[in-house]
Amino acid sequence: MRPRHPPLPKLPKQWLFSDERAQAGLAELAALLPPGSGVILRHDGLASGPRRRLLRRLVRTARTRGLIVLLAGMPDTAWRWGADGVYLRQRDVGRAPQARRLGLLIMMPVHDAREARQARRAKADAVFISPLHPTRSHPGAPALGRAAWLRLARLSIAQPIALGGMTAPRARALNRASDRTTGWAAIDAWDEKAARRRARQKRNAVPI
Repeated sequence: MRPRHPPLPKLPKQWLFSDERAQAGLAELAALLPPGSGVILRHDGLASGPRRRLLRRLVRTARTRGLIVLLAGMPDTAWRWGADGVYLRQRDVGRAPQARRLGLLIMMPVHDAREARQARRAKADAVFISPLHPTRSHPGAPALGRAAWLRLARLSIAQPIALGGMTAPRARALNRASDRTTGWAAIDAWDEKAARRRARQKRNAVPI
């Protein structure tokens, strides 16, 4: 089967992870991303039809703003629905050859050395290594810390992307400490940015 998508530009350095608990809608959050950023659509709780429609709306936004969109799930679904790639969970690593045949980007989560080696064998294009810092999405989960995160980045081979309590200043600090260019992904950082923008708009709308 021939790939549907043309060759993609270099991988984004900034990513948004979709999450049902976010206060802002996905379209609002995607509008905050700089051109060339990426979005991972999860929303696993949605039925197939609404989830597909959400992805297609996101893809339309992405095409006008120069974003890359990945679907968390199976490669054939990501391909049929028009995503640029697939966020392949560790339990589905055997699907990596199929994703490659379909011309999809392959990205995987990494939490420990075993998963890092598995992502390397799958020839993932990028890995989301987490949690670097304590994160509200996984309360109580132990954070890796910078030294352990960097070790997993080297072991994975693929482009490393930090997830877990990430902000732009933390991303810059990580880049300075790493011997490789790193990316970063977040849920709360983008949601909080959307809340600040709404607050500014509300203040500006108040008549003097």
